Amino acid sequence: MHDLQPDDPASVGPYRLSARLGEGGMGQVFLAVSRSGRRLAVKVIRPQIAADPGFRERFRREVAAARTVGGFWTAPIVDADPDGPVPWVASDYIDAPDLAGLVRERGPLPEAEVRSLAAGLAEALEAVHRAGLVHRDLKPSNILVTPDGPRVIDFGISKAVEGATALTDTGLVVGTPGFMSPEQATGAPVGPSSDVFSLGAVLAYAATGRAPFGEGSVPALLYRVVHDAPDLDGVPPALLPLVADCLDRSPDLRPTPSGVLNVLLGPAAPAPATPPPLPRTRVDAAPAPPGADAAARIVEVTAGIVERPTRRAQNGGCLAALGVLCPVAGVPVGFALSLPVVTLTTVVLGLAALVTGLVVAGGQPLVRHTVQLTADHLHCRVRGRRWSSAWTDVSRVTVRPTVPGARGERRWQLAARLREGAPVPQGFSGKGEREAVMALHFDDSEDPVPALRRLDAGLRRHAGDRYSPDAVLTAFLDRPPTATSPGGPVPG
Repeated sequence: MHDLQPDDPASVGPYRLSARLGEGGMGQVFLAVSRSGRRLAVKVIRPQIAADPGFRERFRREVAAARTVGGFWTAPIVDADPDGPVPWVASDYIDAPDLAGLVRERGPLPEAEVRSLAAGLAEALEAVHRAGLVHRDLKPSNILVTPDGPRVIDFGISKAVEGATALTDTGLVVGTPGFMSPEQATGAPVGPSSDVFSLGAVLAYAATGRAPFGEGSVPALLYRVVHDAPDLDGVPPALLPLVADCLDRSPDLRPTPSGVLNVLLGPAAPAPATPPPLPRTRVDAAPAPPGADAAARIVEVTAGIVERPTRRAQNGGCLAALGVLCPVAGVPVGFALSLPVVTLTTVVLGLAALVTGLVVAGGQPLVRHTVQLTADHLHCRVRGRRWSSAWTDVSRVTVRPTVPGARGERRWQLAARLREGAPVPQGFSGKGEREAVMALHFDDSEDPVPALRRLDAGLRRHAGDRYSPDAVLTAFLDRPPTATSPGGPVPG
């Protein structure tokens, strides 16, 4: 992190810039602060790239796709402006060292840490690829190392500059020589397997403390990536076959991110076509045996919830109501006084106020709420708010209808009672001072049953006797399937 330079902007969009975080081929990255004090990492695109014809449209599409990336191994994009004087994109700021700095300071990572790093990065790539994106620049400096695992940053916008004529003028290489794939280095079509090659290079770097294709000029590095075998001397023998497979020159011979997880953790058990009925009495989940893979049994559930009406929406509603009342009151007065101008004016003003109010009040965004269960922790996230509690800090957890006594259907909430001394997360308030709550309101297009089954099974497995199944949820999941239900067929 460095101080701002005299020619740096003081602000970008609604955010005040406070420091420089880094600089790359596409632009500069700044530490920014919102009006409420929230810290963000803002990437400002270079003007010569933004001036390229078609860039802004590609940038807009890539940012929209990047916003759909979920999972707990990425720093989510929270804001962007593709149409500003200079395009920019903002993501959550994570105060953690990057992998490059960590290896420089500590040296090569122990094998166990490399394995954990590999699993987290593979899951991050799964989320990126599931959104239809290719990262294209997975490298040590784009991986932040936090106490609970890696976070991948700077994804989703590299494709926007691919093929731009400005690249020739600026000499920009989309990707980092030494960590990019051979097809990326030669300008061939790039797909998800390119990120797997970069993953192999990152793991080799983490395990040995040096890049697998050495150091040097850009042309020299690109030549080695395309023609030379990687230097994997020092990679732990147990990890060597996996790293070598990721670094295969042929994209078709590299494993998928899911294949990487299978090698590290063992294949996940396939879900049956028709899930068998779950026992509905409280059960004690048996602890995982020593050495069992906890990461392979992660349970993640997402649901969409329309945010509460904002002050802007409330003002729009008032304006719309005024638009209805204006002609209702003005038309009779105009007729009574035989003043057609009054009648016409009140009708026109009323329609204008009604339309304006509806536009202002409409468009409340559907926000994704995510619950993730692991063997050790309960994680919840909505936008920039996060709640993470160790199971040892939870005395009771349940999934209940949002409205007490209701049948449930699409409006649920996960509620956890936290033990004395455990931190209560801000922004997740419940009924009591030590209760934390995550809303799970399913959109009309979503079938809540599969997600709630996974959540119920995951809580039985990971929370054990802390989980108190709610009677309404039990009855909802035990109902026989119907031909139709809100949002479509409900599986049995």
